[in-house]
Amino acid sequence: MKRQGKNCQGTRRKSGLKRSRLFKEDRGKSKQIEVRVQNKRQGSRPFVPSLLDLSLRVLAENAEGIVSLELVPDLLKERLTILLCNMRKMDVHMLNLLLKPCPTVIRVKDCSWLTESQFRQTFGNCDTESLRVLQLDLCGQCMLDIVLTDTLARSFNSLPNLAIVSLRGACSLSDNGIKALVMSASALLSINLGYCTFLTFAAISSISHYLGSKLRELYIDGCQNIDAMLILPALRKFEHLEVLSVSGISTVSDQFISEVIHVCGRGIKELDLADCPELTDRSLEIIGSTCADLRSLNISNLRNLTDLGIEYLTSCCRSIQKLNLCNSGFSDEAIAAFLKTSGGSLMELVLKNVKKVGPNTAFSLAKYSRKLLSLDISWCRRITNKELRLIVDFCSLLKVLKIYGCSQISDEILNGHSNPFVRIIGLKLDPLFEPLSLIEPKEVFLRYSPLPEY
Repeated sequence: MKRQGKNCQGTRRKSGLKRSRLFKEDRGKSKQIEVRVQNKRQGSRPFVPSLLDLSLRVLAENAEGIVSLELVPDLLKERLTILLCNMRKMDVHMLNLLLKPCPTVIRVKDCSWLTESQFRQTFGNCDTESLRVLQLDLCGQCMLDIVLTDTLARSFNSLPNLAIVSLRGACSLSDNGIKALVMSASALLSINLGYCTFLTFAAISSISHYLGSKLRELYIDGCQNIDAMLILPALRKFEHLEVLSVSGISTVSDQFISEVIHVCGRGIKELDLADCPELTDRSLEIIGSTCADLRSLNISNLRNLTDLGIEYLTSCCRSIQKLNLCNSGFSDEAIAAFLKTSGGSLMELVLKNVKKVGPNTAFSLAKYSRKLLSLDISWCRRITNKELRLIVDFCSLLKVLKIYGCSQISDEILNGHSNPFVRIIGLKLDPLFEPLSLIEPKEVFLRYSPLPEY
């Protein structure tokens, strides 16, 4: 017995020495990082807009004088249109220019100004044979079922090459309008119907009937009249679905997630489950055990999630590039553990209003998330200037850092780091030539599959 006691004491002594040595090593590594940061820190370069940005702004400010866009590449047309929408200067004159002579891409993210009569006149005689991308968001004023069927969805397969359509906020469209649309566009791969509030399960049934074997992306977030359990039979037909957004649909439950993931989980690349109050850790367990190739996950505003849920993600989801944990109750230690295991692929991370985020998360970001492009830690008041510098200095690709509500962060962080390209937003007023549209990630449809060539 005495010999065993001596052995136990020896074991405890060795264990204590080992822990002490590990602690000293970690503390030594932290000091090394701080020394490297101090040696590296030079301050930020002032933001200088590019000549292209300045030129586009001049064009947008004088849009009424533009007479043709025929030789302008689609990418520049898109950037000009986004700028016009941001400046509230998009009008029917510019829309007519976008439609001439035979458009392939039309992207207008704000059509709230467009009337029914203007829509009929503009699209009534438009040649849609070559149209591949159509975005007419916030078109609730003009997009009625009868207007859609009289213009764009005139007949079966009248939009033969259309692969992407976004009608977010088309709050006047009904199930019949969606049925007519999918009948006229048999090549659709991505359909965005977010906040089309009149839609019911019948619209999803029509989509699955005509596009079930083809569809890659389905956005129905904010469609409160859609009962999640009633659309399950339709969703089972989407065997190749890569993106699913059901945020804000209160009937989304753990059972719904289980059924959907069972059908298309291995191919799912992106899930938006924000504001689905019934979801628990069980959903994250299902996702973590099945969706090994998951690239983007939004689980913001889910109050029933615990540290166990993010542990399920940590064990399997190693390819996540975009993660939104806004308003979650995860602990500093749990998020840090996730970043240590799965943070190497992260490019965008939202930790807005995650009250427990602190030093552990900051250190893990600096050490493991070197590909990070965008970070939002607004209202995370446990992160100090010193820890924020670690993140900015070691995440050298970081372009956007949001720190709204971080009253503990002082102005010295603006020039006290070595990353010359990061834009720190929320600490003070942004410069005149630094609109968020120039630095925010661009909205992209059909993210994970190539656009077919015709």
